[in-house]
This record gives sequence, structure tokens and C-alpha cells, in this order.
Amino acid sequence: METVGRRERKKAQTRQALAEAAMTLFLERGYDNVTVAEIAAAADTALGTVFSHFPDGKESLIFDDGTQRAAALVAAVRDRPAGQTILRALREFLAGRGPFRSDPSVEFRRRTELVVNTPALRGYQLKLWLRGQDVLSEAIAAECGRSASEMDIRALARYVLTIPDLAGAEPDPRAALDVVFDLLEQGWREV
Repeated sequence: METVGRRERKKAQTRQALAEAAMTLFLERGYDNVTVAEIAAAADTALGTVFSHFPDGKESLIFDDGTQRAAALVAAVRDRPAGQTILRALREFLAGRGPFRSDPSVEFRRRTELVVNTPALRGYQLKLWLRGQDVLSEAIAAECGRSASEMDIRALARYVLTIPDLAGAEPDPRAALDVVFDLLEQGWREV
């Protein structure tokens, strides 16, 4: 039993070393100017080790698999205060993440800027957000006493999950977040 625990710890340490090496190199030289081989060398691992830990490739090196994000989205919906709407809970959840966060550390801000300004990383992050569509749809539907297969439920989940990509690259991401949620809460009105 101890051997499995040690093996898992070693895997986690290797993943962490690779992620840290990737982030350091990406911030120093830019994402497009760093190879996977250079990341492996910086983390003192074999090239094959990188792909065994990060099979999605170079983009995945600085992200988790999205599982925790999806669980947090579901918790934001299910555990919201009594009387709070689902959209308000999701707005507040997103307001504390990524480019919407108020007063982020310098390191966090640099990481966020790297992701927002690198098309490959931004695309991969959107893919991770969208992996949570089914579980978010199920959570919304459960709270409304409806089916997760209904188009408006699925559309709402999809819209919410694309907000970080859409609004996160704006000059004022937090204001853009509010514009999108205001639209979702009030509906489209042609002027």
C-alpha cells in the first residue's frame, strides 16, 4: 500500500515540476518560443514523461484537467444562498476567477495575461471550461426542477462557460463580465 502512495506522490511531484518549468519558460520567453523538449530538460525529465503526464500536449502543461472547475461551478449553483438566483451565483463565481479577479497577485496577473494573450492557451482554456457543460446543465436543471436536456438549460450553461473567453480578453474584463450577465439576466432588448 505504501508503494502506491509513494508512486502517486512521485507522479504529482513530476507533474508539478513540469508545470512550474513550463510556466517559468513561457513567462520568460513566450509560449510560442518554448519547446516541449526544453520544458522536459528544465524539469529534468524525459520528453516521453511530459506526454505521459500531459497527453493533451504543450497547452495543457499549465492547466489542471478542469474537474475541480466543474465541481466548483456546480457548487456555486447548488450551494448558493437562499433567494439568490442561479445567474447571480454564477456571476459571483466567475468574478473571483482569472481575469475577473480583483486585486490579483503579480504572479497571478502575469499568468492570466499569458493565457489571454496566447491563442493556443486561450483555446485550450475554453475547451476546459466547455468540458463542464453537461454537469453545469444538470445542476441548473436540478435547481429549476427541469431536464438538463432542455435547450434553454443547455444554452445557458454554454453561454456562461464561454464568458471567460469572451469577456476575459476585454480591456476591462470585469465590466465585460457584468455586461454579459446583465444581458443574460434581463434578456436582449433591441433599441
